[in-house]
Amino acid sequence: MTEPTFGPSTSSSPDRVGGVTWERATIEKLVFAQLKEQRAARRWKLFMRLLWLAIFAAVIWFVYKADSMSTPITTPHTAVIEIRGEIASGAEASAENVLASLTSAFEDKGAQAVVLLIDSPGGSPVQAGIINDEITRLKALHNKKVYAVVEETCASAAYYIAAAADNIYVDKASLVGSIGVLMDGFGFTGLMEKLGIERRLMTAGENKAMLDPFSPQDEAQRAYIQAMLSEIHTQFIAVVKKGRGDRLKETPDTFSGLVWSGQQAVNLGLADGLGSLDYVAREVVKAEEIVDYTQRENLGLRLAKRFGASIGEGVFLAARSAGVQLK
Repeated sequence: MTEPTFGPSTSSSPDRVGGVTWERATIEKLVFAQLKEQRAARRWKLFMRLLWLAIFAAVIWFVYKADSMSTPITTPHTAVIEIRGEIASGAEASAENVLASLTSAFEDKGAQAVVLLIDSPGGSPVQAGIINDEITRLKALHNKKVYAVVEETCASAAYYIAAAADNIYVDKASLVGSIGVLMDGFGFTGLMEKLGIERRLMTAGENKAMLDPFSPQDEAQRAYIQAMLSEIHTQFIAVVKKGRGDRLKETPDTFSGLVWSGQQAVNLGLADGLGSLDYVAREVVKAEEIVDYTQRENLGLRLAKRFGASIGEGVFLAARSAGVQLK
């Protein structure tokens, strides 16, 4: 007869495996499988983030190498520089970008002439003046012709630049001119009175708040600003007269700020003829091959500006997933 014993049974049972119930074993297997899957998902996410970072770095490197390895084109060609949009500091048509383009085009021995391809409503007289002066200097230094070709618009500061060209070509429907200067703003004093809003402005210097839109316009200050605009307008007129010379058929409206069609501009001596970029390269420069020297924002920099924040976040998350602390 078997003696009774105390303690856990040593006999095998279909409900127990090594002292552990099958339910517990199954749960442990599920938990370990879940943890394994989570680790794999984290590794894959980290891999993808690092992959995108590597692709981004590769794009920047290739663009940089392409820029640094660019060499002058020695075969005869027509150099073109685009001036599009607002002429302003920080814009694509800034003096900084245009001057870099001009230097590259003039220094290339294969460039037979430089064409300014213009489509701009104008902008800063300062930026335009810098570009105009540099065109004049480079023409004399390299003894190369400069031609302006107008597409849609060449107005205000854009025409200030075009005036430095040896010849200006337009389309018959182009908009040309607007030889004038403006400074605009708003006045809200009447509206503030109706709304019961009190303007509290403190300055040191009696003209420090000149042109403040929330204060009544001071006649002496208005006259001062008008005199300054007239001075800049006089500078603009002098540049146009110097550039166009005897070809300019001056009328009382020439420097009034009016804009003319391309055909009217030719009749008034503001332009020399009708012609496109291809026409000028083929018939005037006699070099049909066209090479673009326009300095544009680097592709890598554009990508960095556009995706920099998201990629920076991705790097941070990837580093955090890998256990790296960013301080």
